[in-house]
Amino acid sequence: MSPVDWNRLAQDLARVLGQDAVVRERPIGPETTYRVGGAARVGFTLAADADVAALAKVVAASGSDVLVVGKGSNLLVAEAGFDGIAVWLGPGFDWVEIDGPDVRAGAAAGLPVLARQSAAAGLTGFEWAVGVPGSLGGAVCMNAGGHGSDIAASLVHAEVADLRNGVVERWDRPQLELGYRRSALADHHLVLGAEMGLAAGDAEESQALIAEIVAWRRENQPGGQNAGSVFTNPDGDSAGRIIDAAGLKGLRVGTASVSDKHANFFIADRGGSADDLHALMGEVFTRVRDEIGVALMPETRLVGFEGGPWTGRSV
Repeated sequence: MSPVDWNRLAQDLARVLGQDAVVRERPIGPETTYRVGGAARVGFTLAADADVAALAKVVAASGSDVLVVGKGSNLLVAEAGFDGIAVWLGPGFDWVEIDGPDVRAGAAAGLPVLARQSAAAGLTGFEWAVGVPGSLGGAVCMNAGGHGSDIAASLVHAEVADLRNGVVERWDRPQLELGYRRSALADHHLVLGAEMGLAAGDAEESQALIAEIVAWRRENQPGGQNAGSVFTNPDGDSAGRIIDAAGLKGLRVGTASVSDKHANFFIADRGGSADDLHALMGEVFTRVRDEIGVALMPETRLVGFEGGPWTGRSV
C-alpha cells in the first residue's frame, strides 16, 4: 500500500466535516488521563449531524488506521504518535435519556454522570460506574467494569457506525460478544450511543452506595496522572496483588513509576514520557513472569508502540 498523503487526507476530511473539525498532527497524549504522549497524523471531531457515509468513504479510501479517543482514560500513546486518524466525538454525543428502567445515552456521556443520574432516578445496577472516568462508548468497546459488575450486566444494545462503509447498525448485546475487558468491536467501529436496562431501586440507597464506592477508591487508589488498571486480572487473582508480591511497588523507569498505593496503577510524572510508561510496563511484565511465573496482559490500550514482551505490535 502506498504511503498516506496526510495533507491530502486532511483536506478530504475537511470537505466532509468542515475545516474547523480537522487538525493535522492533533495531540492525543495531553487529552488522555496519563497526560503524556504524541499526536495523530490527522485528528477530527465528529459532529452529531455529520454525514457518516461520506466520512467513511474518505477514511476507507485512505487505508489509514483509525483510533477513537473518547475520554482517553485507557490509552497510552507513544511519543512518536499515531500514524493514523484519531476521532473525537463532539457536542451532541453526551445526551442522556431515562425512561422508566431504560437508560439511553450518547457515546460521549461520562460513566460517573450516568451512575449518578440513574441513581437519582431510583434505578439500581449502575452505581459501580461512578468511579470509572471513561465514556459510555469506550466502556462498551472494552466492557468496562468494576466493583463486581460491568457494562455487559445491563447493556441492551449499542448503535455502531462502521467507518469502512458508513453503515450505522444496532448491535444487540449477544452480537457484541462482551467478555472480560473485550468486545467484538474493531478499530473501524464507532459507538454512537447505547441503551441499558436497569432495575427499580431506592434512590437514597443507591446514592449511599455511590458514596461508599467513591470513598473506597479514594482510600485504595492513587491520584495523579494514571489510567487505572494497567494489566488485566488473571483468573482468580489480582494483577495488583501479583505485582506487589513481586516487590515492585515504587519501581521507577525514568518519569514513570508503579504506585505505592496500588501496584496495578502506574503514575506518569508531570511533563513525563509515554515511552517511559511503556518501558515500565515491560519491566514489570518481565519481572513478574520471571519471579512469579505469571504472564500479565495489558488492559491499557497501547498506541504507536513497536510492541512489548507480552505480545506483538500495538495499534
